[in-house]
Amino acid sequence: MNMTESKQDSAHFVGIDVAKATLDVCIEPAGEYLQVANDEAGVKPLVRRLASLGDALVVMEATGGLELLAASHLAAAGLRVAVVNPRQVRDFARAIGQLAKTDRVDAGVLAAFARQVNPAVRPLKDEASLELQALLMRRRQLVDMRVQEKLRLERAKGAVAKSILAHVRWLDKQVGQAEDDLGKKLSNSPVWRAKDSLLQSIPGVGAITSLTMLSRCTELGRLNRREIAALGGTAPLAHDSGKHRGKRFTWGGRADVRAALYMATISAMRFNPPLKAFAQRLKAAGKPTKVVIVACMRKLLTIMNAMLKSNTPWSHTMAKTA
Repeated sequence: MNMTESKQDSAHFVGIDVAKATLDVCIEPAGEYLQVANDEAGVKPLVRRLASLGDALVVMEATGGLELLAASHLAAAGLRVAVVNPRQVRDFARAIGQLAKTDRVDAGVLAAFARQVNPAVRPLKDEASLELQALLMRRRQLVDMRVQEKLRLERAKGAVAKSILAHVRWLDKQVGQAEDDLGKKLSNSPVWRAKDSLLQSIPGVGAITSLTMLSRCTELGRLNRREIAALGGTAPLAHDSGKHRGKRFTWGGRADVRAALYMATISAMRFNPPLKAFAQRLKAAGKPTKVVIVACMRKLLTIMNAMLKSNTPWSHTMAKTA
């Protein structure tokens, strides 16, 4: 038995299924199950129990924020915590033949996932990142509501049209207020201001794109170009079997990061000379439009990553070397 196997045999693997009100916990290899409330009163004794295990890897799914309380407390206690994509866990459950689904079963699957896959543990977002992320999410919700109301307004008449129009005007004010709040939060942090200034120096990157990247992709500037491309969902994935060589495609990554990158890339392909030239070379080579856009998204993302890593402002040289 080698040292890695010995360490894994002595470690504990914890799966936590997160719900709004409760946390279902499975501790392997002991097969211990417990349930606690998903609040301060429930999380504190859970932290003490898991901290007493010594070497433990804790895995839970990203659930839109419901996991943050437990994850932050566990990480603060020095435990290794991995918050993973739910799709990975679903695929793992199918692969091991676990088709039943209850909170207890899901906790067991997460513990097995921790042991077999040993997912990477990444640092959790700080309070400033979480607050900016929440403000960005609220702005996006307001913008989406405004779009839907404007679509309804096209078909509405009379009193209904008047009501919808009043709501659209109110949403305009709320979107403006959300953007003001984002600006104030940014201006209160010298570190965020510096990073935001670097990103907005790139032609095609505006305030909302910069804020989205800084709050939703906090790994920016800390990973290599392949890792950041995969995180952003812009890395080409192979689809080969035997002698067959299938088309490469992109998949996964963070949806809101991809959306922000897409909008910035469309602008950069028109107004950012190096990216515009890059896109034109790909088009001249006969690449489909979608392939060109994704390649430019990946290029823009790696430029952002390189700039933050080296703390270097935008330049044509940076675009060529990223």
